Amino acid sequence: MSNKALQKDAMRVLKETSRTFFIPITFLDKELKLTVASAYLAMRAIDEIEDHEDVSNEMKNATLLKVAELLKASVFDNNAYLDALAPIKDKMPEVTLRLADWLEVCPQGAFSIVTSATSEMAEGMAKWALANWQVHTKEDLDDYTYYVAGLVGVMLSELWEWSAGTKTDRELAIGYGRGLQAVNILRNEQEDLDERGVSFVPDGWTRAELFAYAEENLAKADLYMKDLDKRSIKLFCRLPLALAHKTLQAMKEGREKMSRSEVEATVEEIQVD
Repeated sequence: MSNKALQKDAMRVLKETSRTFFIPITFLDKELKLTVASAYLAMRAIDEIEDHEDVSNEMKNATLLKVAELLKASVFDNNAYLDALAPIKDKMPEVTLRLADWLEVCPQGAFSIVTSATSEMAEGMAKWALANWQVHTKEDLDDYTYYVAGLVGVMLSELWEWSAGTKTDRELAIGYGRGLQAVNILRNEQEDLDERGVSFVPDGWTRAELFAYAEENLAKADLYMKDLDKRSIKLFCRLPLALAHKTLQAMKEGREKMSRSEVEATVEEIQVD
């Protein structure tokens, strides 16, 4: 497959795996669009390993640690990757099986930023799979949300600097990722408990504490936005943040999530400066 065809295919898979994330990526300039799409697909690839209900936690841990090591090399070894996946290969979706393709789409100058962040995420996921995602303290929650979301904020900040020379605060970048993840935890709390027997809520916390945790991190995300000076990057970051704020408000009102029309209206709103 030619690189152009591969780029087009990557955007197809991106749209199929995340409609919400696909929209803000389209706001970015071409080189950055490909980079962030590549990063999202790479992280989604390992996320599918972490999430799969028919793979044991021990196998998740072993596989993710192997993948983390492979991502540390300057050239990604697809044969070694497929060997690492072999015991679970028949259970994995297209996005996971084609990790090498997503990394090929990534512009060379950003390759190490994307692979380093994905490797760190895989190591964190491996650790939490072995712990069966049992969060007991605020420190546990901070650790988990860092690995699955905060470090995405850090990676994006590195990409903004690489692409546009935009410098941002690392702690606020982590807060941006954590805030979005905290809203997801609130939204999926019962489902995680019922379907996976997993709770991301620290011992003794009620939903009130979880709401406060989400709000504290979304406040950091709001501050993070002030460092962004390029319109396309600002638009990219603005949409998930606006959706997170509004989802939190909907849950406070007793609703499970925003309506489709509210989401569409938000997409329109954030494009008006």
